[in-house]
Amino acid sequence: MSQQPDLNALMEKVINAIRLCYDPEIPVNIYDLGLVYEININELGEADIQMTLTSPACPVAGSLPGEVEEKVETVDGITKAKVEVVWDPPWDPSLMSEEAKLELGIM
Repeated sequence: MSQQPDLNALMEKVINAIRLCYDPEIPVNIYDLGLVYEININELGEADIQMTLTSPACPVAGSLPGEVEEKVETVDGITKAKVEVVWDPPWDPSLMSEEAKLELGIM
């Protein structure tokens, strides 16, 4: 039996958990805002997530990465989550999903 479908399903659950996290200044979840750059899940169920923030001065810079870790660790099959905040490339609105752009009236 292949592990790949299980990892794909697990990835979808992790993305859904991340979609529960919001930048308090923007009414769109951080995944659809384009703040999550990379998600890797290994065979032990450990999730490594690279994300950014809308700005280095973001008021939730100290708490949002921990919130993402907490939400992802509630996913069945995830044993640990680690978030790394990166600033390169810097975030810009072109990274948002079409749904986020519609929600914010950008399209």
